[in-house]
Parts: sequence; structure tokens; C-alpha cells
Amino acid sequence: MIFDPRSDPDVPPGMSIELLQELHLLTRDGHLNADARRKLKQIRHLVGLLRPALDDALARHVEPAIVDCGAGKSALGALLYELVLKPAGRGALYAVESRPELVAGAATRATRHGQDRFRFVAGLIADADLPDRLQVVTALHACDTATDDALALAIARGADHVAVVPCCQAEVARQLAATSDRDRADEALIRHALHRRELGSHLTNVVRGLCLAAHGYKVTVTELVGWEHSAKNELVLGARVHRFHAESRATLARLLERWRVEPALVRLLRARGLDPCAPVS
Repeated sequence: MIFDPRSDPDVPPGMSIELLQELHLLTRDGHLNADARRKLKQIRHLVGLLRPALDDALARHVEPAIVDCGAGKSALGALLYELVLKPAGRGALYAVESRPELVAGAATRATRHGQDRFRFVAGLIADADLPDRLQVVTALHACDTATDDALALAIARGADHVAVVPCCQAEVARQLAATSDRDRADEALIRHALHRRELGSHLTNVVRGLCLAAHGYKVTVTELVGWEHSAKNELVLGARVHRFHAESRATLARLLERWRVEPALVRLLRARGLDPCAPVS
């Protein structure tokens, strides 16, 4: 009996089996092993959560620009294109990745599968040659401060929607360790390296949410998939609804002052003249 992978509920209907195999989301004989099933479930779920943002972008713009930052092998981008942009027949998807060998491989694959509106940009997110106006910016497991580069890009270009699933993030933990003379109760929270790393990670994502809110985004924080599938599971969604939010700016300023940290996103925005703590009249 020949197994048809299209009968597996985790395989997206209409998705090219050959493309899934090239992305290593199916084995060479068309099966889903445990690791591939986990990865495919995460990406499919993120595509589903992004669907309202993508539908909004397609409804309001003739040729929306969607950017996948820290794209890696562009598995997320490939599914976004096949499941959303290809059926829509319009819109461009940009994959930004710093490793040229991954960019070259993904570009060759996209050409082979006729994904002619899938474009690839080699280099750093901050230097990427992209349209001035972006509609959707996303980053799936962009490591450490690469997530901040993606968020800074979204805010600076006025993206309508942003979605990030942060990966490892150690920068704030290092800043916490370097600061002394704290309130005893606060010091107890970061005395041990494990607690300091966990609190630093939590503070990082709280600051990211407040930076988005400060620049007018309605922010939602949720799980991507069940924790049994991934420990890097926090999804930060933002939809731009205002120019700024004064209360979020004041809250962020107090938070940074209390913990005496300046995370990467705050520095990046300040360098662009977009200080998320600055009062706005």
C-alpha cells in the first residue's frame, strides 16, 4: 500500500509535497517523522494566526509587502507564499537572512516552484533593501536581538501588523548582572543565574510589547503551540491602531528605570529618533 501524505491532517491541503520534502518537513518517502511534524505544526499554526493580518493587508493594499526577518531556510515564507499569496495572486514576500548560502538555496527553490513574488534579501535586517512601506513583518525564532531588529523595522516603516516568536534572549540578563545596589526584594529575583536569565527573558518581551504599544500598536501575547512542542513558544502580535500611546510610554520609562536596563529594541528605536519613552503631546 502506497502512503499518500495528503491524507495526513498535518499536511496543508493543496501544498506541494515536493516543496515540503525540500524543506525537510516531509521525509524523502513522503512521511512525517516526529521532528518534522513538530516543525510543520508550529509553522502552520503561525500561518493561521497571521491569516487575519494577511487578509487585512490584501484587502487594503493592491500589492502588500510582507517581510520575514531572520528567515533561515525560509520554511515559514514558503508556506506563507503557497497558502496565502499564491492563491491571492498578488503581494510580495521578502525573506531577509544574513547567511548568503541559505539565501541562495531558498531563492533557487522558490524559482523551481514558480514562486515569482518571493524575493530574497541577503544581509542584516537593519540594512535590508525593502519597500518604504510594509504591511506585515514577522520573525519566527530570530535569535537574541534579531527579533528586536525585526520589531524596529516594523515600527520605523509603519507596518500595519507585526508578529514575532522570540528565540534565545540573553542581553537583558547580562545587563541585570552588571548592575548592583538594588532593592533587596528585586535583588532576590536575580541572585541566581537561572532566575536572572528567566527574568531577563520575561523583561525583554514585556519591553518589546510596551515599545509596540508606545508606537500605537494593539498588542496581544499568547502561546504559539503547546509547550510540549517548543520551549520558545511566546508569540507577540501587534496591530497598528494609533500613532502612539502615552500611558505605555510612561509605563515603559518606569520599568526601565526600576530595573536599570536598556534593551536592544529601546536603543534601536532611540537611534532612529523613535524613543518609545518620550512623551508625546
